[in-house]
Amino acid sequence: MTSNAEHAPEAPRQVDLDKPSSARIYDWYLGGTTNYVVDQIFGEKADRQFPLIKPLAMSNRQWLGRVVRAALDAGIRQFLDLGSGVPTVGNVHEIVREHAPGEEARVVYVDYEPVAVAHSEIILDRQGITKWAGVVRADLRDPEDIFASPVTRKLIDFSKPVCVLMVSVLHFVGGGDDVPGIVARYRRKLAPGSWWAASHITTDDAPAEGAAQISALAESYRNTQNPAWLRDRAEFESWFDGMDLVPPGIVHLTDWRPDAVETLFPKLKAESVRPFYWAGVGQVRE
Repeated sequence: MTSNAEHAPEAPRQVDLDKPSSARIYDWYLGGTTNYVVDQIFGEKADRQFPLIKPLAMSNRQWLGRVVRAALDAGIRQFLDLGSGVPTVGNVHEIVREHAPGEEARVVYVDYEPVAVAHSEIILDRQGITKWAGVVRADLRDPEDIFASPVTRKLIDFSKPVCVLMVSVLHFVGGGDDVPGIVARYRRKLAPGSWWAASHITTDDAPAEGAAQISALAESYRNTQNPAWLRDRAEFESWFDGMDLVPPGIVHLTDWRPDAVETLFPKLKAESVRPFYWAGVGQVRE
């Protein structure tokens, strides 16, 4: 569990090839190629430590898609993806384009990892969608910097509902960084009807062997650019204070509005990864 005194490191100023990066490691888990040898070595070790780590990353990516589609169905057309990582399969703008073709949608990706930002810019430019999708290099712990970015100001109208995504990223934020305070700063900026979606790794309901494996993996992350902290349901749920939970509330990742047929990673066995993540969506009150 996290300590209130622990802070996540400062944002890197340039690409650091001496330490693995969580964004590039996550890309490796999902089968991407935007990663370096240092990330691959860490990923292979992590896979040995906790054999469900790749399926867990894939399940998290599936959940991102379900949330974005649900937000679109609820009438939200603006998305702020914080800690978006390296572009890989199932990006927010791809889901928007597929699920709401022709709609006036807006997407802003935010990450502080140079490789993630650079590749996001290349992809958006190549796809010719920079009129409605952009990327900001910033630390999610500095909401005001993100709000003030020219890209954000151009694309996001905070007087209208926005879906803010913190998918699999808050376990890289230490207790000393004041997660509830960070969330509150975003919430105060958002118009009524906006959504705040978050998923977070846990061991609450995990079998003993899996809990031990993922706890050891979290310790391994202490030697990366992005140390990780585990949290329980009570702490995770407290971050939604002041918002109304979107049904089905706080649940395990795979239980949040599962699709009858999953098209992204269709061979993934959801039950195997179920106990290791909490997920939820809060709606900003009128």
